[in-house]
Amino acid sequence: MNAIPPIEAQDRPARLTVGVVGAGRVGPALAASLQLAGHRPVAVSGVSDASVRRAAELLPDVPLVPPAEVLARAELVLLTVPDDALAGLVSGLAETGAVRPGQLLVHTSGRYGTAVLDPATRAGALPLALHPAMTFTGTSVDVQRLAGCSFGVTAPDELRMAAEALVIEMGGEPEWIAESARPLYHAALAIGANHLVTLVAQAMELLHQAGVQAPNRMLGPLLGAALDNALRSGDAALTGPVARGDAGTVAAHVAELRRHAPQTVAGYLAMARTTADRALAHGLLKPELAEDLLDVLADAGDGPRPGPTAPDAGTPDHDPPASDHGPGTADHGPGTADHGPGTADRGPGTPGQDPQAPDGGPDTPDHGAEGGDR
Repeated sequence: MNAIPPIEAQDRPARLTVGVVGAGRVGPALAASLQLAGHRPVAVSGVSDASVRRAAELLPDVPLVPPAEVLARAELVLLTVPDDALAGLVSGLAETGAVRPGQLLVHTSGRYGTAVLDPATRAGALPLALHPAMTFTGTSVDVQRLAGCSFGVTAPDELRMAAEALVIEMGGEPEWIAESARPLYHAALAIGANHLVTLVAQAMELLHQAGVQAPNRMLGPLLGAALDNALRSGDAALTGPVARGDAGTVAAHVAELRRHAPQTVAGYLAMARTTADRALAHGLLKPELAEDLLDVLADAGDGPRPGPTAPDAGTPDHDPPASDHGPGTADHGPGTADHGPGTADRGPGTPGQDPQAPDGGPDTPDHGAEGGDR
């Protein structure tokens, strides 16, 4: 592999020409943010009608060209395609000679660090992994949301200052993630952001069935307070019948869900069991109440309850809580949302695909965490 030369201020102009390969929900927003910082978008690629519309809205007057032409025009190239398409795209661009020495090549996948860019690095590119921990809509509001957004950053030591500068110019806060920790980091964001959307959507549907006219208005203050408390206090913020050990209430919940919304039972049981385990481990759930509760949750399931069981008394028989998510994961601190992956799944993508069609097809939601032609 070619050695990566350190970037000095005199080696590169203060303002860069910017290209986007994959005009999904993330790429145009990042390019628009860089434009506000004084950089100049010069080319964008996209295949679907939605990609073309997004590029026109967020990057007006920037020409739509094939991916190889994007690299030919830009000093800084954003590769914002679905995770599963990224490796094939990079290999294809490198094999066709599209990559130029000294070119900054940035991908926005939460899953990968810079190793996925190795084919381009061998061709002389300067690799950066800059993943915005934010959910994207594909509209101009995304540019505003980048203010204060954490970015999961992985880069060679020689490019550390360049990576930090780009993130700060987009309004974000760099959070350094080790190459080996990227999958764990991304999984954490998916749990926090993507699963949250599922839980909230289910709660709104159930409230609607219960006759609540404005479920979103009812849930808004409650969920906002719960999120703030959780970010500030972690497991100490647990409340509700599971944390209290109200086995009768939980049994009634399961019975009602089986009657009115059987598709939600499995998720309720899984989350209730996990909540009980965490409440027990942190001393919030009394061991004498935990046994009845866990019996209810086991009986309500389709089989034996996996995982830890309640102790008879004394100290909970559990591993220490992993509240800090381990090394290399973003610590978002009090009052800031653990965003996500985002990453949600960003649609189909097959490694080795034709680099002329990187934008992943139909327009599907991108959940930040995850970035991509998403």
